[in-house]
Amino acid sequence: MAKLHFYYSAMNAGKSTILLQSAYNYNERGMDTLLFAPRTADRYGEGLIASRIGLQSHAISFDDDFNLFECVEQKLKENSNIRCVLVDEIHFLKKHHIEEMSDIAIKLNLPVLAYGLRSDFRGEPFEASQYLLAWAEEIVEVKTICHCGRKATMNMRIDKEGNKVTEGAQLEVGGNDRYVAVCRRHFLEGKGFKLED
Repeated sequence: MAKLHFYYSAMNAGKSTILLQSAYNYNERGMDTLLFAPRTADRYGEGLIASRIGLQSHAISFDDDFNLFECVEQKLKENSNIRCVLVDEIHFLKKHHIEEMSDIAIKLNLPVLAYGLRSDFRGEPFEASQYLLAWAEEIVEVKTICHCGRKATMNMRIDKEGNKVTEGAQLEVGGNDRYVAVCRRHFLEGKGFKLED
């Protein structure tokens, strides 16, 4: 039976790079893939999965009301060579999307590889991440490091001066100008770039 996989990490760990490499591996072996990206994750453009090291690929863009299962089921009718579904930026998704991804793995027997953040800038879990942690058959941490050299597990939102931001909407698109991956210690201390150790 195919599985639902959850690859999570703090920001800037290379999740999109790993997704694109996985899709490439399938394609290189003659198997087709379906790539999905939430419409709200449009930092690089709608319907585009891009990594910081320059890799990119087009993806099916979708919103909150989109049904992933129905889309994949229809695409399979059109192309029986689809062998894997890959979804980027899952922290923008809703609970029903995770249910649909689980159904894709179980009912359509296609592996689903989901990539995203586990928690937000306040240390609170994202809705989709909660359900992936509960329902995914395979959970893999993609590791990255804090500026102090420890493993980064938290996503700290920062202002233009590099100060920790503690209020605001849970979902806010941004890159290195808005977020920094830090260890739990520096997250609690609110230190983004300047160490005073």
